[in-house]
Amino acid sequence: MAKTLKQQLAEVNEYEREPVPSHALKSSRSFIGMYAGEHTAGTEYVIGPLFVAHGVSAADLVGGLVVGNLLAVLSWAFLCAPIAVKVRLTLYYQLEKICGLNLTRIYNLVNGLMFCFLAGSMIAVSATAIGIPFDIPMPKLTDMYPTSVGWILTVFAVGAVITLVAILGYERVARFANIAAPWMIGVFLASALSVLPELGVNSFGDFWRIANEIIWTGIPLEGQDKFSFWHVMFFAWFCNMAMHIGMADMSILRYAKKWTYGFTSAAGMFVGHFLAWMASGILYAVYLQLNTGEFAPGPISFYAAGVAGAACVVIAGWTTANPTIYRAGLAIQAMMPKTTTWKVTMAVGFVTTIAACFPALVMRLLDFVALYGLILMPMGAIIFADYYLSRRMGFTPEYAERAGTGFNVAAALTWILTLVFCLGLNLLARIEIFFLGLPGWFVATVLFVLLSKVFQRKKLTN
Repeated sequence: MAKTLKQQLAEVNEYEREPVPSHALKSSRSFIGMYAGEHTAGTEYVIGPLFVAHGVSAADLVGGLVVGNLLAVLSWAFLCAPIAVKVRLTLYYQLEKICGLNLTRIYNLVNGLMFCFLAGSMIAVSATAIGIPFDIPMPKLTDMYPTSVGWILTVFAVGAVITLVAILGYERVARFANIAAPWMIGVFLASALSVLPELGVNSFGDFWRIANEIIWTGIPLEGQDKFSFWHVMFFAWFCNMAMHIGMADMSILRYAKKWTYGFTSAAGMFVGHFLAWMASGILYAVYLQLNTGEFAPGPISFYAAGVAGAACVVIAGWTTANPTIYRAGLAIQAMMPKTTTWKVTMAVGFVTTIAACFPALVMRLLDFVALYGLILMPMGAIIFADYYLSRRMGFTPEYAERAGTGFNVAAALTWILTLVFCLGLNLLARIEIFFLGLPGWFVATVLFVLLSKVFQRKKLTN
């Protein structure tokens, strides 16, 4: 007999406060599908066009994407995955052991809200396609607020479906991504190839010339800053900073059988963040030639690939929003351990859907992605330093749990001082937000080691 939804929810066990047992571990296929699905996503329909708008040249785009995505894969494989498969705990429970319950609650709230906003942008992207057959006016990507009741209803319909998949747990999230990913990749590529003749590409030899002259010209649109190879490289590396060096994907990779599964992130980086960004940039170049109104992912993909293109926008938003809402649910649930995960995830999905009604989330996506990664990054450095450096440098690992404290002052000061340092670089040295993550991570690592030695010594002295 088929189980009811209530029975399925009651059986969901995400091992929020215990190591994942061996029988629950997943094969590499689950991670390949999840990463390919999550990173061949609704954001790709926005980020690719933004590189065109910021005047990235074709050579800078290709070079920056190759180097930046490779660095991202190495960050997952060598920083996040080894710790994840050793401790097999969620990011949030591991932080609780190091930082204490009270500090972790603050982090979890910030983390959960950031993930809600990111997932909200994905729901908004999907909604631009859902509204096509109903002739619902699409908000412009420069709009700040909801523009119609139809738009709000469409967003809530998409949000309800995405939340339902997320509350059913990681297994359902991974299964959904595995089914959708190959098809989405095909539609992305087919959409781009179908419109190339409109740009003047009639043979393989025409592509690079047209790419330089019409698509990625190196000249920014009016009102946009000029982006270089370094912007592309650092954005490709750090757009998922919260996931790899920020250690958020400990919550996902704790299900991996081996640490080498961290390399499966390449399925997302070199399919999603390479091919999909280039494909959506091509679609945007066609839009600029058509000049039919404000760019929206749904209508332009429908123009290129018909119903399949519009459906791809919808599914692409879902496959990113699903694991993102799942992560946000775990973050908030860690603040309320007595509340079941599915109930928390449902509430998170509701908040996310409300946020999705505001097109401003999509309009400033590049800046938002860089900002949320930067804010969460110091805690990843703290986990790295605690795991690898504590015994070598003479301080106690997982200090809060061992000392019985709810607030690790060294960790709190590390988080605050690192962000102050990054803000200073931004305001005083005029270093753009895309470049702050790398120096910030090293500063956070050094600060945590030094401050842990100082405050733990004081504790022992007292």
